Amino acid sequence: MSRYLDRDLLFFDGAMGTMLQKSGLEPGERSDIMNLRLPDAVAAIHRAYREAGSDILCTNTFGANSRALAPTGHSVREIVEAGVKIAKTAAPGALVALDVGPIGEFMEPYGELTPEHAYSMFREQIEIGAAAGADIVAIETMSDVTELAAAVRAARDACELPIFATMTFDKSGRTYTGASPADFVRALEGLGAAAIGVNCSLLPREVFPVFRELSELTALPLISKPNAGLPGGDGSYAVTPEEFAAQMGAFVDSGAAIIGACCGSDPEFIRELKKAYGGK
Repeated sequence: MSRYLDRDLLFFDGAMGTMLQKSGLEPGERSDIMNLRLPDAVAAIHRAYREAGSDILCTNTFGANSRALAPTGHSVREIVEAGVKIAKTAAPGALVALDVGPIGEFMEPYGELTPEHAYSMFREQIEIGAAAGADIVAIETMSDVTELAAAVRAARDACELPIFATMTFDKSGRTYTGASPADFVRALEGLGAAAIGVNCSLLPREVFPVFRELSELTALPLISKPNAGLPGGDGSYAVTPEEFAAQMGAFVDSGAAIIGACCGSDPEFIRELKKAYGGK
């Protein structure tokens, strides 16, 4: 991975859930079930992002842990193996990142999830994904540094793949559980992440102060995958692909190593990013 990070700016993909809603995802249905129910639709999304310029594609496995999948009757192995296979088959040549999101339960002391139990569930998901052929482990949309640390430790112990870790911050500059950028960096120091950064929640211009603070706190390569804003009553998001790309210039100028987009985005967002910053 270092040979990529030392070379050019890399491009992540954009939203998966937003795209799946346009491709047959039923209201209330888990998005990762689409790996089994409509694999061709998932493959088409990966292909569209690759054609738009994405170097790295995230598997459709964000919530594919044993707790979240228990009510579905499907196993972690079924969903994760299918997710990795679809991404690798749909877009040969792209780097495939095993997408790992939060467990979906509050950690102690806010809830009953212990670090040990979180670690166990993350490790199961990551071991399966690594064995299936993922190139990267992308732990994203975390708000609790204890849960994030458990996921990174699980990835480090489960495989030798590069680990990306991103957290989601609100306009206060903190996560939903109150963690600051400094807390984030302290939690990750020494755990072996290849790159860290921000994703989800806010528009690029709104999350940039957090990114700038991270750049002052760590020498690790930095990732930025903001939202296209929050959806309005008609389901539309706050910015156009062109406006999004323009706002991302501050991240590129501040040394971002990997950029992409999150909720509300589609391949046009990646195409505009590639047009504006490709080759930097």
